[in-house]
Amino acid sequence: MKHLAKYGRVLAGLIFVVAVGASAGRVAAQTAYKTIQVGDPATIRGVVKWTGPIPKILKLPITKNTDVCDPDSTKTRDLERLLIDSDGGVANTVVYLRDITQGKAMDLPTALQHLDQKSCRYVPHILLVPEGAPLQIRSSDPILHTVHMAGAASNNIPFPFQNQDIGIPMRRSGVVDLKCNAGHVWMNAEVLVVKHPYYAVTDEHGFYRLTDVPPGEYEVEAWHEGWGVVREESVLDVATQKEVRRPIYSEPKTWAKKVSVHNNQTSQVDFSISEQ
Repeated sequence: MKHLAKYGRVLAGLIFVVAVGASAGRVAAQTAYKTIQVGDPATIRGVVKWTGPIPKILKLPITKNTDVCDPDSTKTRDLERLLIDSDGGVANTVVYLRDITQGKAMDLPTALQHLDQKSCRYVPHILLVPEGAPLQIRSSDPILHTVHMAGAASNNIPFPFQNQDIGIPMRRSGVVDLKCNAGHVWMNAEVLVVKHPYYAVTDEHGFYRLTDVPPGEYEVEAWHEGWGVVREESVLDVATQKEVRRPIYSEPKTWAKKVSVHNNQTSQVDFSISEQ
């Protein structure tokens, strides 16, 4: 609690609003979706792999709350924008069906609808939340964090207390960018608020799987948040009331492929992504 005593005055000045903005990012473009009983369901699976030279991955120094933010004494933090395993698999790529209008009921993994702030990281880094459902947020850290939302939702939520759960309704589909306004400038994550369940996030090896797909013709799209840093911005650390520099990232990237899905069959759709 020693970290929290000084924050009462600061929190009084924080903005706490729940608002929604224009839908952000073509990843969520979708017409009305209807739940049906899927007969002879199919599966789409695949892997997203990196090709070509791997760009330099920016790391930022851990300059604040090192006892909590740097338990392993690494002194720097990877921004987690581009994670490539030894076989080239790219984690945290969202793969989904574009413009599907009917299919199974919403069954997105609950783990992707819960955000934790742990060792000054947003966990998980990519989240999937059904439109109209809440994003559940907590902080496992005994220090002040905030969850600043921009994009399809606009909000600034302070977390001064450890293990306090807050649910924030995600009322409009689109992409929501998350950052911390309490001086932990490396903290970042993305929430995709979606209208249908045919979304998956690639695992640490780049693999994904879409199940219970109605037979038909589809466009499968891979979406990545983008890994480049294009500039920095000055922001106010709400805890210290001092300005800090925070990175601004490049735009998301997408790749698309068409696939014909047949009754009770598994279709393989792989993606190769690169700097170009």
